[in-house]
Amino acid sequence: MTTQGAADRRLGVAMICGTALCYSTLDLSGKWLVALLPVVQVVWLRFFVHAVLGIVLLTPFYGRRLLVVNNLRLQLLRGSMLATMTGLNFWALRYLTLDVTGAIQFALPILVALASARWLNERLDARRWCAILVGFVGVLVVVRPGSSAFHPAVFLSIGNVILYAAFNMLTRRLAATDLPATTQLWSATIAALLLAPFGIAAWQTPADTLSWLLVLSMGVFGGLGHLLSAQAHRLASAAVLAPFMYQQMVYFVLGGWLIFGDLPNWLVLLGSAMIIGSGLYLMMREFRTPAPPARAA
Repeated sequence: MTTQGAADRRLGVAMICGTALCYSTLDLSGKWLVALLPVVQVVWLRFFVHAVLGIVLLTPFYGRRLLVVNNLRLQLLRGSMLATMTGLNFWALRYLTLDVTGAIQFALPILVALASARWLNERLDARRWCAILVGFVGVLVVVRPGSSAFHPAVFLSIGNVILYAAFNMLTRRLAATDLPATTQLWSATIAALLLAPFGIAAWQTPADTLSWLLVLSMGVFGGLGHLLSAQAHRLASAAVLAPFMYQQMVYFVLGGWLIFGDLPNWLVLLGSAMIIGSGLYLMMREFRTPAPPARAA
């Protein structure tokens, strides 16, 4: 690897660490606000602030290029998916602790591996199947279906993760045709426009300055997180970056404890370790697997 390539990877890792911090702060702010305001209003404000700040801050750098898209249909689909995902996540946060929703989110590599086997006809060896099984058991340990600790809101988080897997593939598709800044702004604007009628209809004025500051922080950290993630993936591969997103679990546990007084029990920690370990193993195997040889013309 060249010196420049190594420097790009280090910068990409630094950016993805910033992404993890931004997304964790977004979830902490959202969890606080959905206890005070209607969920649909919180989600709408998150994207409204994101869109306004994006237009104000990005237009001087990109000008008219910021509005140029090559696939409007996919941009509309991405914005709709982003609005739905955030709505599911914030709705789940109204009932679940951050460590539980975080653990379910980290099951994403397991879903990607299963999807690859089902739709892309990729062969999974015995070790990968074992890792998938361990991760699945870890999810069951966290959500504990059938016990008194189980809450139906876990299905909201599961739906969010399933959508997120498709969302990532769509993002990679758009990265080949549109500027990352353009994609982020269009998605936030589309989500804000779709949710506006519902957010306005459910409007409740935030009662204090802290609530308004948290509303502002959602837009800031949500937008910044998306931009950092897009730039990080231009500098380093997903296999290099993905493990660093697991640091969110530390932020979720600390934030849940310090802000909401939620201490994870040992089953949540055990299940989270199983899910994260499974995901890291699957990504490590993917990173070590050589690319298939090119076919002769």
